[in-house]
Order: sequence, then C-alpha cells, then structure tokens
Amino acid sequence: MKSFLTLALTALTGFGLYAQNPVTIKGTLDQEFSRTVKLYKVVEGDMVEIASSVPQEGKKFGFNFYAPYEGFYAIGTGAPGSQTDNATFYFKPGDQLEVNLTAAGYELVGKNNSKENVTLSKWSSTVNDVYQKAFNWQRVQSTFVDFFPVLETVSKQTGAFINSNKTGNKKFDNIFGTYVKWDLAANATNFLNTPRSAHPSIEEYSDYYNSLSIVDFSSNASLVYQLPWGNRTLGGVSSVTRRLEKLAYVPGVAGLKNDLNFLQNDTLKGDLVLTYLARQKDYKAYKEAADLYNGYILTPAQKAKAMSIMNEMAQLKTGDQGLNFAFPDKNGKTVQFSDLKGKVVLIDVWATWCGPCKAEIPHLKKLEEEMHGTDVEVVSISVDEAKDKEKWLKMIKDENLGGLQLFASGWGDFANYYKIKGIPRFMVFDREGRVVTIDSPRPSNPELKKLLEKVLADK
Repeated sequence: MKSFLTLALTALTGFGLYAQNPVTIKGTLDQEFSRTVKLYKVVEGDMVEIASSVPQEGKKFGFNFYAPYEGFYAIGTGAPGSQTDNATFYFKPGDQLEVNLTAAGYELVGKNNSKENVTLSKWSSTVNDVYQKAFNWQRVQSTFVDFFPVLETVSKQTGAFINSNKTGNKKFDNIFGTYVKWDLAANATNFLNTPRSAHPSIEEYSDYYNSLSIVDFSSNASLVYQLPWGNRTLGGVSSVTRRLEKLAYVPGVAGLKNDLNFLQNDTLKGDLVLTYLARQKDYKAYKEAADLYNGYILTPAQKAKAMSIMNEMAQLKTGDQGLNFAFPDKNGKTVQFSDLKGKVVLIDVWATWCGPCKAEIPHLKKLEEEMHGTDVEVVSISVDEAKDKEKWLKMIKDENLGGLQLFASGWGDFANYYKIKGIPRFMVFDREGRVVTIDSPRPSNPELKKLLEKVLADK
C-alpha cells in the first residue's frame, strides 16, 4: 500500500521511543461495504482511537506506528465502546501484522505474524460462534436456546486451550489466560444485554453464568485497565450478578450505591461514580451524586475527569433558559420555542424508527387527555432524517398523533445542545421557557404527571 498512517507517539517520552522498531500493519477489508478502519489502544479499560485508515484500491489499509506500550490493541470498523466489528491484537516493538478483516471476523495472512497474534487468532476462531451470536446480534439471529450450549462447550475448552498455547513471551503468557476469561465473560454478558426474540429466566441461565464472580472481576484496577473493553466487561458481570442475586434495578443514586457495593476495589468504585456522573443530563441529579460519592474520586486522572464533567454539567442546569429552536410543523409552518412562552412545555424527542419511542405513544396520548384544558403544551420533535419526512407525516396521520408535531431533520444542534444521545427523551420547561429538567420521567411513569402538575402550580 502506498500510504500508511504513521504515529510518532513521542510526547513526554524522550527520544527513546525512536529507538524502537515500529509496528507495521497491512490489511484488507474483505467486506461488502468499505468503511474506515480504526486502530485503538487501551486506556484504563476503555478503547481510544489512535489512528484511522481509509481503504484504498483493492480495499487495502495499513498502519505504521510506534507502540506506546506492549499489550493489547484493537483494529476494526466498529465503534470504540463495543467489540462489534473490532478484533483484538497484541503488539510489541517491531511486530508485523498482515490481516484480512471479514464480516465473520478476521484471518491472518502470511508468515510474519507474531506468536502472540497467532495465539489470539486461534482463540478468536475458537470463540467465533459465541462472538457472532453475542455481538453481531443485528446480523446473526440467536436466542439463549442455541447460544447457551455453544457457550458451555467453549467454556469447558478454555483451560486446555490456555495451557496448550504458550508463546514464550512471559508477559503475554501471564495475561493471556485472564484475557480469555474476560473475553468469554464479555461475550456471555453482552448476549444477555442485547435485544433478542426470546430471553431466558434466571432459572434458565446456563451453568457458566454461575461461575462469574464479581469479586474476582473487581478486585484489581490495574488488570481492568490493561484489558480491552475491561470496564464494559466489568459492567456486564456486575449486571449479571445483580440478576442472579435477584436484586431489582434501582434508578438514581440509590442504584449507584448498590452497584458500588458490588465492587471490591476503590479505584474501580471511583470509575463507576464518574461513569454515572457523565451520564447525568440534569444538573440537580449530577450534584446529588457528586456530593454523596466524591470521596471515591482518588487518582489524578479521575480528578481531572471529574472536573471536566462538572464544567460540562454546569453549562446547563435547572432554571437556565431553554434553547430557542425553530422547526417546521406538519404543515410547514416554522415554530420557535419562544412562541410557547406562557405554557408549561413538555418536549418529546423521538423518531419513527424508535421502538421505545413508539411504546410511549399510548401513554403520551393519555397524558395529553388528562392535561387537556391546562397550560401544558406537548411538543413532539422528530429527529428523523430529512429523507424520512414522508414517513413522519404518514405516522402522524396513521397514529392520530396530537400535540405540536415538529420536524428537526436529524439530530443537529438541538440534540447536541441538550446532549441527546439516545431517545426517547422527555424534557420539561416552565412558563418562562426555563429548564425544569432535560431528562424527565417518561409518560408511562406517573411521576411525569406529578411533575407537570407541580410546575403548573408554580405561578
């Protein structure tokens, strides 16, 4: 390939890094659609992109970089938050990798691949059926009926597999068994946490799940930080543990307290608090949790992240003026947020393709009926793309949708301003257009009606 991406990762490390031999990666993207291939490194248990390569003629891609550490990396076309369409590799200075990325995984090519990556390739082949069912659930239809037997078979093979695949690299060999354990756990827990046509009861869980110990997985922050998707896997094991112990899901800071009790390591507890804080969309909810659990923020990195989250959250809080958006209604008339002054505004952010959004429609209609004759204005803002506007208009007619129906033509500035990354999202504003909450209960939750009545009462 004529063009390789070179990463000179030398900041703050002196000239010693230049004495290393670079890692060279050559690959082919053997998939139906050409997509950007990304190279990820592990940063405290999360995957962070360090380079990308756009496949050229013959779907060739490549990287040439100085490895900032010896250990696990990932390459693929998927997002950093999930193993879907991403593959794990191990690099040390001077390593070469030649790989063919396929829709079903990957294949090593040639004779210059390292022993470590040959071993990882063998494991990938062993676990591939489990992986496809667990992570490629949108392409591979599977339920627990066919998944659990395959999971049990692979689980019983892991001990012998680890013992028979030694590379001679003590550093890799010492962590490889742990990697296999965590990778299988990532697959097993992700399967339970993704949409399926049928879900098992707790009593139907296969034996493997009872072998997962949250104590083992949460005792060592250093280990979590070394492993690809370490934090995601830890979260998956925690959620399965909660189900096995038949603990009901508890929202808010009470639920955070329960989750913290699962973890053994204080640094990992701090990471969990930061994850919770970063997910908050309402300043009041953020501050409540921050005040209670700030003591778990221990490391310099955690303190820096906490400061960043606080600065971002402080930009939009209860009492702040809402964004003066302007969107067309179903008749093409532009409606601005300022036009609604004097009304208590309930905003519903949704899309025609969103199943959970559509599930709220009957509840929203009922709420509209109950609020009829009051100063509550229900405003539904569709984030469907412009090309799907006719679908939106058809659904308004077919479902006899009430309230004020507006079309945002995609996510855009409105979604960015309110940090909307998932829908449905419901928001409440007072008569002056000020934020009451940008993450209210859904119409299916009686608490939303109580909230609206409270705002109505505040003259």
